[in-house]
Amino acid sequence: MDLAPIFAPGGTLEKAVEGFRHRPEQAEFAQAVMEAIQSKGALIAEAGTGTGKTFAYLVPALLSGGRVIVSTGTKTLQDQLYHRDLPHVREALSATVDVALLKGRANYVCLHHLEEASAQGTFGSREEALELQKIRRFAATTMSGDRSDCADVAESSPAWARATSTRENCLGSACRHYQECFVMKARKRAAEADLIVVNHHLFFADVVLRDEGLADLLPSAETVIFDEAHHLPDVARLFFGQSLSTTQLLELARDTRLAEAQHAKESTQLGEAAAALEKAARDLRLSLGASPGRIAFNALRSREAFDAALGDVVGQLAVLRERLAAQEERAEELRNCRIRADECIARVAEWNGPDERPREDAYGEDAGAGIVRWIEAYPQSAVLYATPLDVGRIFQGQVKGEPRAWIFTSATLSVNGDFTHYQAEMGLAEAKTHSWPSPFDYQRQALLYVPEGLPDPNTEGYVEAVIDAAWPVVRSSGGHAFLLFTSLRSMDRGHDLVAARLAREGLEWPLMLQGTAAKSELLERFRRSPNAILVGSQSFWEGVDVKGEQLSVVVIDRLPFNPPDDPVLAATIERINRGGGNAFMDYQVPRAVISLKQGAGRLIRDEADRGALVICDPRLVEKSYGRRIWQALPPFRRTRKLEEVEAFFGAARTPPGETSGAG
Repeated sequence: MDLAPIFAPGGTLEKAVEGFRHRPEQAEFAQAVMEAIQSKGALIAEAGTGTGKTFAYLVPALLSGGRVIVSTGTKTLQDQLYHRDLPHVREALSATVDVALLKGRANYVCLHHLEEASAQGTFGSREEALELQKIRRFAATTMSGDRSDCADVAESSPAWARATSTRENCLGSACRHYQECFVMKARKRAAEADLIVVNHHLFFADVVLRDEGLADLLPSAETVIFDEAHHLPDVARLFFGQSLSTTQLLELARDTRLAEAQHAKESTQLGEAAAALEKAARDLRLSLGASPGRIAFNALRSREAFDAALGDVVGQLAVLRERLAAQEERAEELRNCRIRADECIARVAEWNGPDERPREDAYGEDAGAGIVRWIEAYPQSAVLYATPLDVGRIFQGQVKGEPRAWIFTSATLSVNGDFTHYQAEMGLAEAKTHSWPSPFDYQRQALLYVPEGLPDPNTEGYVEAVIDAAWPVVRSSGGHAFLLFTSLRSMDRGHDLVAARLAREGLEWPLMLQGTAAKSELLERFRRSPNAILVGSQSFWEGVDVKGEQLSVVVIDRLPFNPPDDPVLAATIERINRGGGNAFMDYQVPRAVISLKQGAGRLIRDEADRGALVICDPRLVEKSYGRRIWQALPPFRRTRKLEEVEAFFGAARTPPGETSGAG
C-alpha cells in the first residue's frame, strides 16, 4: 500500500489536520512501518524530534486491517496518544477502527477496596478522609474509573492506595463487585478493540503472566508498536526478574488485619501474626542501615544482621500462612491473604537461594551468573531484586514466538546511526533498522556550548563550577532555562546556588525545583511565567515539551553515565569484560549517548525555536570518547566561547525583570 498521498502536500492529513506540514521523513517512516506490518517483520526506527513519528506509525496501524497494540513509555504519552493524536488520524482517514485505552489495575478505582476503606473509617489524616470521599463521588459517576479523570484528587494522594487494588489483593471473580469492576470493563473493552493503547509496564506484565501460564491481560495482536522504545531494556529487566518489597509484606499484614476484623472477629491470632510480620518487615529495612541506595547482595556490610532479619521474615510469614489457612474458608479475603503469603514465601526462597545453586529462567534455561541479586533501600522500605543481565535472549523468544510485526521507535535508539547497542540489549540482531534525521535547522536554531576551564566532574565543588559557567548564559537569555542535573543531591545544591544568584542580582525571576509540586503543575507554571528557571533531574530529561522562547536554554551538569557502583551495571560491566568486550565503549558510552540525546531533545521542539544547549562536562571535548558522544547529538553549531552565546541571544543585556528577546 502506497501511503505517500496521505502525507503529501495537499494530501489527506493536510486537509484534515490543522497545522499539519509535509515532511518527507515522516512519509518514509510510515511506509517502512507499513512494510514491516505486511511482512510481519521487526523494525527499529529512530526518528529525530519534529519528524512526526506518532502520525507516521498511527496511519499504517489504522490501515493495516489487523489488531494492533501500541505501547508507550509513560501514562502521560498514553493519554495524549489516545485522547489527542488517535482521534485526529482516525477522523482524517475516515477509519472505522475501534480503539481502546488500557492501563494497569492501580490506575482504576477498586469498588471493593473503596468500600472497605470507607467502612473501616480510620485514615492517616483528615485530608485523606476528605479525598476518599471525593473518590467515592467520582466512582459513582465515572464511566471509566480512571484515576487520571478524577480532577479533584491528586494522583499522588495517599487516598488512592486505599481506593485501588493490586494483583496480589484483587479478589477476581469472587468479588461481589466483579460485574461493575472498572478494570474488568476496561479489559473487556480492549479485548473487543482493533487498536489498544497500553504502556510498557502493562505490556511486559502481560508477557510474564503468559509465560507463567496465568490469565492474559492483553488480547493477541498482529502488530505491536513500541513508542519511546529506549525504555524497553530497563523495563524488561524489571519484569523478567523477581522482586519482593517490605511494602508488600506490610500491605499483606494490613489486609490480614482488615479481613480478620470483618470475618474472624472472635480471633486475635491473625492480628498477632500480622503484627509480627509487620515488625519483621520493618526490622529487615533497619538491618540495611540508615542510608538509602542500591546495594549488591554480595557487598552487604551487615550480612549477618540482614540474614537474621530475612530469616525472621520467613518465619513470621510461615506462621501467618498457617493461621490464614486455618481460617480461609470463612471468606475470600482470608483466602487471598493466604495465597499472597505463599507467594511471598516462594519469592524469598527463590531470592535467598545459594549462589552456586543452578537457576533456570522463564524459558527453562540455566541462568547461572546471568542473575544479579541486589537490594534497593528507601528511607522507609526496601526491595529485594533478582535481575537477569541478558534480557535480549529472553525477549528474543517473544519476537520469534509468534508471527507478528514488531515496531520499535524513539528519537534516541542509535549512536550516530549505529543500532548495535540497542539490538544487542533487546535481542533484535535480525531486525531492520532505519534512522530519519530531524527536519529542524539546528545550525541556525541552536548552539552547543561547552564552557572552558571546568574541573573534572568528580572534583569537590563541581556544582559551584557548573553554576558559575552556566549562569552568564541563563542571564543572557533572561531565564527561560532548564538546569538538569544527573543526581538529586547536585540538583538541590544547584537550586540553592541559583537562588543565591537571583537574590544577589536583585532578579525576581520565578525559580522552580523538581519535587516541590507535581511535574505537570511545575511545567504549567514554567510555561506561563516570564523569565522562569526550572531546576530538575531525570524527571525532566524526557517527555517534556515546551515550545517557543519560554525554553531557550538547557543546561546539563555532566555526561549521564550511570553510577559504576549500581549493582546491575557493575555486574553487566564484569560480564562484558569477562567475555572479552570493552564494557565502557560498548555499553556505558552508548547508554550515556541515548540518555544525553533525550536531555538535549528538550531544547528545540519546533521550527521556530531557538536556544543554547550548555553541557558542563570537560570530558565531552577532552576525552577520546567525547567526540563520539557529541557527534551523536543533533548537529548544533558548536562553541566554547561565552561571547558567541551572548551574541546568539543578542548583544544587549535584558534589564532585570523583563523578558529577553530569545526565540
